[in-house]
This record gives sequence, structure tokens and C-alpha cells, in this order.
Amino acid sequence: MNKLLSCRFNMDTNRVEARFADGSAVAIDCVAIEDKYGNTPTQRAELEWLLCNRPLEYAQLVLGGEMEHYLSLGCDHGRLED
Repeated sequence: MNKLLSCRFNMDTNRVEARFADGSAVAIDCVAIEDKYGNTPTQRAELEWLLCNRPLEYAQLVLGGEMEHYLSLGCDHGRLED
């Protein structure tokens, strides 16, 4: 996969729009991600926090297939700052 350059959360479409170094783009359906991974209120809150505060990391977790692992570690968004 190409290098992920930027992301932004689009509240109107409820999608994270990601742009890559080769000029391609992808839109991640956040409702589908929440339905798949947000099994508890705490996990849903963590997903919401990531969307609003760290959309790039959110996209990296989704695209890398790491969201389930991230949430299984316990919801502590400060972990991304290490």
C-alpha cells in the first residue's frame, strides 16, 4: 500500500477521507467500523475519540487491520502518543 499522507473526518458523510502519496484516495465508512468493532460503550467512545482527535491513526489502524487488536488492549487513547 502507498504511503498515507493525510486524513480528515467528514462529519457530513461520516467517513474518514484518506489521501495517499500516489494521489489515490479512500473513504472509510465509520458506521461500518463502529458496527464491526464497537462492541462495548467504551470501545465506541474510543472509536469516536480517534475519529475526532486522530483521524490519521484511525485510518492507519483500519487499513492495517489493527483496529481489533488496538481495542483489545484496553481503551486508552494516550497510547498513541508513545
